[in-house]
Amino acid sequence: MTRPLLNRRLDGFGTTIFAEMSALAARTGSINLGQGFPDTDGPEEVREAAVRALRDGRGNQYPPGPGIPELRTAIADHQRDRYGLEFDPDTEVLVTAGATEAIAASLLALVEPGDEVIALEPYYDSYAACIAMAGGTRVPVTLRPEGSRFVLDLDELRAAVTERTRLILLNTPHNPTGTVLTRDELAAVAELAVERDLLVITDEVYEHLVFDGEHLPLSTFRGMRNRTVTISSAGKTFSFTGWKVGWVTASHDLVNAVRTAKQFLTYVSAGPFQYAVAEALRLPTSYFLDLAADLRSKRDLLVGGLREAGFGVFRPAGTYFVTTDIRPLGATDGFDFCRSLPERCGVVAIPNAVFYDAKERGTPYVRFAFCKRTEVLNDAISRLKQLRS
Repeated sequence: MTRPLLNRRLDGFGTTIFAEMSALAARTGSINLGQGFPDTDGPEEVREAAVRALRDGRGNQYPPGPGIPELRTAIADHQRDRYGLEFDPDTEVLVTAGATEAIAASLLALVEPGDEVIALEPYYDSYAACIAMAGGTRVPVTLRPEGSRFVLDLDELRAAVTERTRLILLNTPHNPTGTVLTRDELAAVAELAVERDLLVITDEVYEHLVFDGEHLPLSTFRGMRNRTVTISSAGKTFSFTGWKVGWVTASHDLVNAVRTAKQFLTYVSAGPFQYAVAEALRLPTSYFLDLAADLRSKRDLLVGGLREAGFGVFRPAGTYFVTTDIRPLGATDGFDFCRSLPERCGVVAIPNAVFYDAKERGTPYVRFAFCKRTEVLNDAISRLKQLRS
């Protein structure tokens, strides 16, 4: 056969860096601070809610395509109580197989071949693949280091919009940089979207993991309620990443479009877990505050340890990732650095260059995850300090 087996739209998308580095961690017995998953389960009452649903026979067969009513109502209540956003749980909420499917379904539904999609760079790797599968053209707008954080250049964002631009794909709190876009930055994005009649997809899975500043959904800004697809999920907030329960909230017309694509992907998923997440979203406010406080202390622990180990460190305002600069350690290539790190000191990280179109922009940066037990972080810090010896 002369024709390649892989669809040419996915040319260049091989095994993800997360799979590669997690396999390297397992093979070498290293501490895995690469892939972003906690090393402890979430609240016991939420886990027991899933067990109860299984035993009661709730969700063991196909749940409704849009998601069970209990979860859709809980999602709508969460958006109203936390942000003042009103969504009809029957027509404006859609449950998905994690945020990843929500992103894929949204892009497949809303983007046609030739459409341009602006994405903040560095970006979560599935964005690029999903834009490609939809036949769109990815247009990166780069968050650039400024002091101890990465910032969005609003002039660059405006200049990136052309007559072919269909939508902006926004991620805040931002993975991997930890940037939380400010009210002024979001207001400027909203103004641009209204002015140029653009749709916006917002990935807000880290909405409850904010340590500095505040999370503000773009759909709360003037003119954005009916042009924004808001995506979130249970994995990061409740530390059950394997359950893959995500959701979309948007206007009826937007949800209907996304549901049309989503029904031909997984159709439904995570039946019993949907009941558990419905209960999780109704946990008291203290749970969400304690979660952020715990991760804030772990952020501070790892940030301090990385600085002592000789890294340049960008202190994240949100998420559970720290981006570092390896040049103070005499290194320049993040791929080489991460692939040699397990042998050098028994720790695994992720090279940020995989999140860039222009790889050279991310070459000196490496990402570490701090969603681990304190004793694991302390052990990792001790190992990383060997790099200075």
